[in-house]
Amino acid sequence: MLRANKDHKGHVSSAVQQLAENKAAPAADGSSGNFREKESEFQINSAMKSLLAALQSGNTALEASDEKTEKPRRVLLCLGDKKDEVAKLLTSSGYRVYLAQTPAQANERLREGKTEIVVFSPDFAAEFGGAAILQQKANAMYTSERRRLFLVSLEEGGATMNAHEAFLRNLNLIVNTSDIPQLPLILNRAVLDFNDLYHYLNKGLGVEPI
Repeated sequence: MLRANKDHKGHVSSAVQQLAENKAAPAADGSSGNFREKESEFQINSAMKSLLAALQSGNTALEASDEKTEKPRRVLLCLGDKKDEVAKLLTSSGYRVYLAQTPAQANERLREGKTEIVVFSPDFAAEFGGAAILQQKANAMYTSERRRLFLVSLEEGGATMNAHEAFLRNLNLIVNTSDIPQLPLILNRAVLDFNDLYHYLNKGLGVEPI
């Protein structure tokens, strides 16, 4: 579906123009360098741990490390007023950060399948009803798809890490805006708990944790 809007002169935007405007959400400034550095460090550490474990046990085959605490991750931000603050904070913490301006940009980025964490707020793309669209997308997902999306709501009135409220709203995590300075710590802890919950299921399906 493509939305056709008339401008002030009555002209309807073309499909090509809409596709150009709704390209995938771009990466935040400076996020690629920190992410590549953390990703490289993670890969080297994992290889070293596997090598040491193989040498100590006498195994000839190397096994992948189970340590996921420092895994570099990609996060899609669908925020309003807080987007710059959150982007800078997560970028400095080694996340690969993408900033969506519209629901279409967010959808295009998610279609790649590499970004499994989405942080959104009620004021995201309010003119398009952005927050509602993201919530509807999550609600319409099959269970197998929904398990691969970690959905975080950043809001003023929410109670940080209120698991019951998050469950009722089909979210994975709620974070109050007053706790933004601690967002990397909160997000990392919540994702680790999420991966622990689905550890045996992921292992049985042969898929990597988030």
